[in-house]
Amino acid sequence: MPAAGPESRPPGGIVPLCAALALMAAACGRPAVVPPKGGVETGIASWYGQDFHGRPTSSREIYDMNDMTAAHPTLPFGTHVMVTNLDNGRSAVVRINDRGPFVKGRIIDLSYASASVLGVVGPGTAWVRLETLAGFREPDPRQSGVWVQVGAFTAQENAYALKKKLDAAYPGVTVTAFKTASATFFRVRVKAEPDSVEALAARLAGEGFPVIIVRDQDSRL
Repeated sequence: MPAAGPESRPPGGIVPLCAALALMAAACGRPAVVPPKGGVETGIASWYGQDFHGRPTSSREIYDMNDMTAAHPTLPFGTHVMVTNLDNGRSAVVRINDRGPFVKGRIIDLSYASASVLGVVGPGTAWVRLETLAGFREPDPRQSGVWVQVGAFTAQENAYALKKKLDAAYPGVTVTAFKTASATFFRVRVKAEPDSVEALAARLAGEGFPVIIVRDQDSRL
């Protein structure tokens, strides 16, 4: 498993691959990094995993490779960011709890879980868009419990098309919306029982969905 973390990058991928991707991006007319503007930033993401599991992060929180977290050079700890992999269209919300990356030209280091959802683990790096989320509220009591998220879309009709597809086989499918600085995202989630959530997630993952298990404390994501 490729893995690296804060202070000893390259996180997620190897330097030659990273350099090659940077050269490819330049050849395609992509800038190495687009600075944040209006809460939006684009550039190269990488990831770090097993080698740093259980070690303190820059925020003093213990790094858990299975949490939906990430390292960013400047965003305040606790900031939630929507990360979209521009190579495959997958999106996920991550929480900033560490500093990094320390390889020039990269804008975020994803945890192993985040990278898995976004499809970054295999290639090691990906071209992504970051959107800082603001205005979080306490979780809606109706959304409490355990859920398996299977998608987040900017087009409402796509979210409801997926809900319709899932309704026949899965009870408790919901669509909820939240706003970023530049767009509204529609999340598709399946209600789960605490003692069967892992089996439900495995079943949905086996059908090709990029699953995220969402529990009470992070049900607002």
